[in-house]
Amino acid sequence: MEYLKEDNDRARKILFTGLDTAGKTSIILTLKKEFSKIAVISPTQGAQRRIFDFLDIEISEWDLGGQESYRISYLRNPNMYFDNTEIAIFVIDIQNEERIPEAISYLKDVIDQFYKLKIQPPINIFFHKYDPDFPDDIKENWEELISKLKQEINNETQYDKLSFYITSIYNLPSIMFTVSEILLNLYPKAQLIKKTISEFCNKINCSSMLILDQNGLIIGSYFKEKESKELIKQIIPYFIKFDNKIQKDNNLGGDIKDQLIFQRSKYYFLFRRILLENAPSPWYLILLKKGYYFFKEQVFEPLINMLKPIIYRQILSKPYAF
Repeated sequence: MEYLKEDNDRARKILFTGLDTAGKTSIILTLKKEFSKIAVISPTQGAQRRIFDFLDIEISEWDLGGQESYRISYLRNPNMYFDNTEIAIFVIDIQNEERIPEAISYLKDVIDQFYKLKIQPPINIFFHKYDPDFPDDIKENWEELISKLKQEINNETQYDKLSFYITSIYNLPSIMFTVSEILLNLYPKAQLIKKTISEFCNKINCSSMLILDQNGLIIGSYFKEKESKELIKQIIPYFIKFDNKIQKDNNLGGDIKDQLIFQRSKYYFLFRRILLENAPSPWYLILLKKGYYFFKEQVFEPLINMLKPIIYRQILSKPYAF
């Protein structure tokens, strides 16, 4: 992702908004895998815009600083900040209960601006900072609070396109799965990708599969049962570390393998970096399968060949390379 100096008319606009310190920028840094910057993050100054590719579309990501002076400016200039929004992500810090009424009030203000602009984008509410390491009694209080907030927000906004998610930067899959699900709503061939992956997984009898893009966002997924879905979520951070090692080693001229297979309990896990010749970026495949299985390169050739023309506008003329 890069900072933009000018708008890109071709890009699809995703709006991140909410109060200051809610965690909007930390979510974005998590998606960028720039974890070291989170500890020294400073409040976002005004509106920051970045562009990145997801599947075959360009996404214009707007991170609106949440300080009161900026919020007043956004509301006074809705055409500049809110117009053309296709998807809105509104972040609420559930650990800061004192400011939740202020957050809901601002959410209502944002919705009013959408109505004035005659747009009605889906709004995704992130109940953020639901950190996994907190004691169970605190989590129970949060769950009760979140349940009440869902009802309150629905009643007070009367907005037809609301979705609710629980997220934390300390639970990487909660960010990856949620944002990927939201962005896939922009992609008309998302269901075709899902069907293709599902048919392939049933054919080779695997339990779960994820295909990710270069940003770590999920292009497609398949889960045969809940157990394997939870396992693949737990293993994602380790695969990201492994991929970082691959990239670092390649940059240093090393020859580390682009595939890792290991066993955990009754499952075999496969992580594979797939380099597509003539394609703008690699894909990443994570697969779970019960029982021993030797993952040859040829196993994935049919899947890759089926997905290439779905994901890219033009079918790549040359075969994929590992």
